[in-house]
Amino acid sequence: MKEFTIINCSLVIVSPWEVRKGVKVHVSEGVIDGVGDYESGDILDCEGGVLMPGLVNSHTHTPMSLLRGYKDDLDLHDWLKAMWEKEEKMSKQEMNIGSEISVIEMISSGTTSFVDMYFNPEGVKELSEKYKVRAFAGETFMDSRENPEAVAKRQRSLSPSRYFRPIVNVHSLYTASLDSVRTAYEISKEQDTWVHIHLSETREEVFQIKKRTGKFPIQLLHDSGLIDRIQAVHVGWVTNQELQYLKNATHCPTSNMKLATAGAFPFKEMYTKGTNVTLGTDGAASNNSLDMFREMKTAVLVQRHSYWDLWVKASHVLQASTINGYKLVGVYGGEIKEGMVADMVILDPRKARPLSQERVISNVVYNVTGDAVRKVIVDGNVVYDDEVKERFKTRLDQLYEEGGFNG
Repeated sequence: MKEFTIINCSLVIVSPWEVRKGVKVHVSEGVIDGVGDYESGDILDCEGGVLMPGLVNSHTHTPMSLLRGYKDDLDLHDWLKAMWEKEEKMSKQEMNIGSEISVIEMISSGTTSFVDMYFNPEGVKELSEKYKVRAFAGETFMDSRENPEAVAKRQRSLSPSRYFRPIVNVHSLYTASLDSVRTAYEISKEQDTWVHIHLSETREEVFQIKKRTGKFPIQLLHDSGLIDRIQAVHVGWVTNQELQYLKNATHCPTSNMKLATAGAFPFKEMYTKGTNVTLGTDGAASNNSLDMFREMKTAVLVQRHSYWDLWVKASHVLQASTINGYKLVGVYGGEIKEGMVADMVILDPRKARPLSQERVISNVVYNVTGDAVRKVIVDGNVVYDDEVKERFKTRLDQLYEEGGFNG
């Protein structure tokens, strides 16, 4: 539908701080061009559902859906070794199968955009166009796996499309040299994008980088003139001095706890210093779920548990998963307001009861899971509804069969 109006929503979550009742949302050419009481174009009936902005999964590894449940109880560095051994044997076709499984899972649970780190960006690009979901992916610099020059050559050949934009991935400072990070940084400038990297994730990582260079990881990137284009993921072991340098930081609470990386993501401190704090599930091998609703609840709980402090609220993690996620990926969205992209989710209102303007954001963060998603709209396209749900079920069966995981 090029032009349509969404009507009959019980509530509309306009932003993490505003909920409206009795309004209609008009969409034209993939953009919200009105929130009020008028109708034009086709009609999309909300049927009493709760309308909210789409969610951004700011860090994941889509092919790892094929590794879900594999080596679940290992320390991070032992776990990584086991993953890398498996990944060395994965073909591009297998990676693409895993990515498609993840894309279906994310769309079905309300994700409208995602940031991916793996080794099959061309496959992710094809999937983004097939499913009309916004994807941000690129080649991954990991010196132990492949020569950086080969990675750089492929990265430079990546081009954007309607739903895909290249980013540059660096696995970490312990798997890629500073020269590789510099190369990634230069390419990010050429492609007008950013560098996506696991950073200050574990105590061991910080210790090794400090021992080798005399500096903490974030300090090292800052002093090397590389920090301004960095999206730092995990950031559980960071000094107060380093916090001032971070422009974008992504919290992955479930994965961090599952892998026992300890430390603490300083959500409040980053937020108040102006860092764009986003939220990600990480991959299905270290989280087991790609449900951003679950991740939002976990993000609040781990902050309160770790800091003995109630400062982080439901509105903060909803902001991290909507407005801040869209800010990270450079798309004007994350709220249901005029001029923003029409990326939205309709929830079953029965899953958010008691249903009221005062409670709905709390209920969405603390009670709702991805199972509550009725419809997903990306760029003005309905990419998920009851009819698509049935097609997804059939396709998932086919994909698991192709991947050899149907038992």
